[in-house]
Amino acid sequence: MKGAQPLADEHFRDELSNVDKEGKRLWIFAKKPNGRFYNYRTWLSWFFMIMLFAGPFMKWNGRPLLLLNVLERKFIILGMVFWPQDLNLFALLMLSFIIFIVLFTVLFGRVWCGWACPQTIFMEMLFRKIEYLIDGDYQQQKRLADQDWNSEKIMKRTFKHVLFFVLSFAIANTFLGYIIGIDELKLTITDGPFAHPGKLASMLIFTGVFYGVFAHLRELVCVFICPYGRLQGLMLDKNSMVVAYDYVRGEPRGKLKKTEEAPKGDCIDCKLCVSVCPTGIDIRNGTQLECINCTACIDACDEVMVKIEKPKGLVRFASVNNIKEGKKLGLNLRNGAYGVVLAALFGVFLYLLITRKLVETTLLRTPGMLYQTQEEGKISNLYSIEFVNKTFEELPIELKLIEPKGEIKFVDGKNIVVDKESVGKSSFFLILDAASIKKISTPVEIEVWSNGKLIEEMKSKFNGPVFNPNKPKEEDSAEQNEDSKEKKHED
Repeated sequence: MKGAQPLADEHFRDELSNVDKEGKRLWIFAKKPNGRFYNYRTWLSWFFMIMLFAGPFMKWNGRPLLLLNVLERKFIILGMVFWPQDLNLFALLMLSFIIFIVLFTVLFGRVWCGWACPQTIFMEMLFRKIEYLIDGDYQQQKRLADQDWNSEKIMKRTFKHVLFFVLSFAIANTFLGYIIGIDELKLTITDGPFAHPGKLASMLIFTGVFYGVFAHLRELVCVFICPYGRLQGLMLDKNSMVVAYDYVRGEPRGKLKKTEEAPKGDCIDCKLCVSVCPTGIDIRNGTQLECINCTACIDACDEVMVKIEKPKGLVRFASVNNIKEGKKLGLNLRNGAYGVVLAALFGVFLYLLITRKLVETTLLRTPGMLYQTQEEGKISNLYSIEFVNKTFEELPIELKLIEPKGEIKFVDGKNIVVDKESVGKSSFFLILDAASIKKISTPVEIEVWSNGKLIEEMKSKFNGPVFNPNKPKEEDSAEQNEDSKEKKHED
């Protein structure tokens, strides 16, 4: 009867579409899709691919638009530079992105996988198109796979896999450009690959990985390897918009016969929705882990509905409650909670980003060293100072001793100049008059200036001997011992 519930037999959930009963992989030959959604995906994919390949060359203020330099612990995202000192900012940004993906999945299912994931874009819009061009459509691909190794098969296989390897090499270099920067990548190419063995090894490893993914693993990445796909079942609910089959309208299935009197559903069981699926599932069985929401089944079904003069949308974007009860998509408590958390995280991120220091200074008295006795009754301590310059210009650094009175003398005798987007280190002696030292550990205050602007105020401790001529030597010695114990307790 039309509008019947789907069959209770759900044995398909105990099986995989690309594995036989003996556990051997079944190669999926997907029919070439065609239709409005496929056209939308094609245009969007070409835009993403152009942006992806052009990304390493795109710069803002002389810096890459996106750089994920794990080796130097330097990240640039949309022109914003993140250093190890900005780990809290980077963590908040990544956490916000994860919450956004969760919220997006709760609302719209696995659309990211079918429309924006780089693996799907390259596989479906680049590698599979080459496969269609060389091997033909899915039926021709099956025949080619089953036939003996003759000259035709050898030529087609060789040509296809050479192209696959060349494309994998190009993709590997592009991703390497996002890690080390396009300037370093150009230097590696112009110097010759053997001049940089580490980068050459990375390039070959990346190429091998991408070739293995697009030539051999293919849909296994989406089904088994990708953690996002495995977590999809935890995020979806009955109100999530997914690619779904309208069983209320489609059941019972059956071939279209004009002389048949018994009413049937709109599904004529042509199985085109299965033929075009890149993961080999039957969308009519309901929401499944393997579905990446690529919409190829929607285009295939709509084409059939037009031919048999039925309304489109037998397979469409819908929620379980939309099909079963006719409910429209709406916000609920769960979606609202995700939205509030996302807004709060992103708000904290923006606040910290706006208020973060563009120059960070770390001042440390050199550990393990006592004070030094200088000429004319002066005492000195050796300090190490580090500057993280997050700005886009070099900064000359000047140190001013505020309290107590004394002088600062750099070890190398030079003032500090920190290059743009880099880290500068130096050492200096802080010199005080012995008469001004009243405690074995004296607080000091130092200001950091650059180009006439106060950058930061630093505080530290100065260690030195204490001698008071107005006190007996024994009393003075006892006081120094007490100060020493106090200092040791503080340390």
